[in-house]
Amino acid sequence: MSRIGKKIIIIPEGVTVNLVNDNITVKGPKGTLSFVHHKDVTLEVGEKEISVKNIGKTKKSTAVWGLTRAIVNNMIEGVTQGYVKKLELQGVGFRMAVAGTKINMALGFSHPVNVDVPVGLEAKIEEGALVITGIDKQAVGQFAAEVRGLKPVEPYKGKGFRYVGEIVRRKAGKKAASK
Repeated sequence: MSRIGKKIIIIPEGVTVNLVNDNITVKGPKGTLSFVHHKDVTLEVGEKEISVKNIGKTKKSTAVWGLTRAIVNNMIEGVTQGYVKKLELQGVGFRMAVAGTKINMALGFSHPVNVDVPVGLEAKIEEGALVITGIDKQAVGQFAAEVRGLKPVEPYKGKGFRYVGEIVRRKAGKKAASK
């Protein structure tokens, strides 16, 4: 049994939820999100709450039950508060700047790296950190992971992209041999 799937989702003020067939649409102050849920679960939308029911009998249907509940809850949280990921870039000579819908970066390669910000997301630089914001949790996390993947933190000097607050384990470098 899914412990996550059993929990009821509370609909906050200012959020409207529409369910048509298998498509659930959540509209709030920050925008609109929609999701087509799996056939092994059903959604019951009340005035102030949503419950997810498992109708399948397989192991996969139990997993999909909890997943569907988590996705709908993330949608409601996204249209009310939004999601934020912060990346910091450490290293001598590494730079980043946001110009419109592009992020221009100098990452120690022989060429500058330019990345387009996906539609629905916003990127800006605050206090030396790249701040990625949006209402879709999956899209924000995916784009942050793609940017981080351009220059992940290396373990010897700690240079590269890291999430703000991320702890990177450092390795000891070569040691001089003594006779």
